[in-house]
Amino acid sequence: MLGVSVAGRVSIAGLAAITLAAIVDPLRLPEKPSFDLIIESGRIVDGSGNPWYRADVGVRGGRIVAIGRLKGATALRRIDALERVVAPGFIDLMGSSDWQLLVDPRAASKVTQGITLSVAGEGTSVAPANERTVEDRASMKRFGVKPDWRSLADFFRRLEANPPAIHFATFVGAGGLRDLVIGRENRPATPAELAEMQLLADEAMRDGALGVSTSLMYVPHRFASTEEIVALAKVAARYGGIYATHQRSEGDGINASLDEVFRIAREAKIPTHIYHLKTMYRQNWGRMPNVLRRIEAARGEGLDVTASVYPYVAAGAGLFDLLPLWAREGSLDAVLTRLRDPSARERIKKDLTVSTLEWENEYYGAGGAEGFLISDVINPSLKPFVGKRLAEVARERGQDPVDALMDLVVEDKGGTGFVSFIMDEPDVRLALKQRWAAFCNDSPIQATDGPLSQGKPHPRAYGSFPRILGRYVREEKLMALEEAIRKATSLAAQILGVRDRGLVREGFWADLVVFDPDKIADRATFEQPHQYSAGIDFVLVDGELVLDDGRMTNARPGKVIRGPGYRPAAAPGK
Repeated sequence: MLGVSVAGRVSIAGLAAITLAAIVDPLRLPEKPSFDLIIESGRIVDGSGNPWYRADVGVRGGRIVAIGRLKGATALRRIDALERVVAPGFIDLMGSSDWQLLVDPRAASKVTQGITLSVAGEGTSVAPANERTVEDRASMKRFGVKPDWRSLADFFRRLEANPPAIHFATFVGAGGLRDLVIGRENRPATPAELAEMQLLADEAMRDGALGVSTSLMYVPHRFASTEEIVALAKVAARYGGIYATHQRSEGDGINASLDEVFRIAREAKIPTHIYHLKTMYRQNWGRMPNVLRRIEAARGEGLDVTASVYPYVAAGAGLFDLLPLWAREGSLDAVLTRLRDPSARERIKKDLTVSTLEWENEYYGAGGAEGFLISDVINPSLKPFVGKRLAEVARERGQDPVDALMDLVVEDKGGTGFVSFIMDEPDVRLALKQRWAAFCNDSPIQATDGPLSQGKPHPRAYGSFPRILGRYVREEKLMALEEAIRKATSLAAQILGVRDRGLVREGFWADLVVFDPDKIADRATFEQPHQYSAGIDFVLVDGELVLDDGRMTNARPGKVIRGPGYRPAAAPGK
């Protein structure tokens, strides 16, 4: 007889239960873990500026879903962060990378310094574009990028089809709009041309631009009047965007330049951001306190003015941009023809020896050819000059330094890059610690291998954020760790109007950085710039590890972060 009594015999009911369990149990899926990832026992520096605290962070579905004691919870992966800081992912307010993400989506130089969102579009953006402006982008051709986009929406689709490791956002560049509609002529926009630029700006805002930007030291941006910029900034303001500017002067004319910044903010009624705030050239060192007082006064007036800063005394651009303003006007072919004219060359030599408020004479301000380090070239025959001062190049070629400068522009078709030593450390330190100043790299992505490992770029490309946390926070105590993290995260998100990022908070996207506060440091130098920073162990983008125990992964979770004016295109037939 089958069955189970209280004494232990098997009953028919008990046998049925056992049989049913035998059938069902093998089909049961294991219980799902509570979290995809738990970061355990870290010092949470949450991005708000509040003091750190110790807790676990639970991540599920790309978001932070729990913060607290999660010891008993199950997870697919656990990271011990007992000796580490857990912070929001860093936001690079001037990331200078757009099409480069198509060349190398790893974004290695940014990931390895904790950056999870990089912002592009300083004065010129990757779109809108036409056949002529695309043809002018020689750097894209160099890396085999075929620009099949014409609008920001087109480029966003291209990037989303092959997403990078980090998030991407961009401004629409007013200088690019001027180039598209007017070209590189030094003249005011006609009413019809301005209206066309406004329409293009409107389209870009609806495509997802963060706002409108200018880069007023350069051509053709320099040719825009304040009234033209106000008109374009008003377009961004209608959509809740912001205005960002590389202001017209960071040197001798900085006071007038600040007047223009404040006027645009006031007349367009728009939050305004100053890229890489600095006072450059020896004669202007020590002027930073006055600059800061003026910005504080503008904020006291009710103008929402902020800035970003990178932690170096050197800047970087191209030799082309050292030419007098009149010499840079027109197409590249027109400029190169001009540089072959002996009379034009003599005029350029004379102009570069004179201080002026009409344009930014960086050659004069840096003290001549000795102040410029050649960082990159396109023409292979010029590669021996990379890493050398322009003065040294001139000596090797047996030339006057300005002749060498002009010949390099011609031979490299305007592609030669430089690093220039034009700032003073006390001014940089003072700007870095302002409550309303966030941080930036002002450099496109680089890598120690692959196509973006060429030349000798500015070390800021690899080291800006770790340099701040290592040198200025840990070693020099310029600001508290919590304050530096706030400026790198929630302040930057606030400036951009980006929601659900920039804080370690439940419900926010899990863009996170785990680093050793005792070891974080920049390694890149001007002599050996291609070196990743130290001390950053883990980087998460939307909950996926793109840096795992110091090693890059194959995850590519980056998204296009669109601005407040974004209007999705209607589906076909709707």
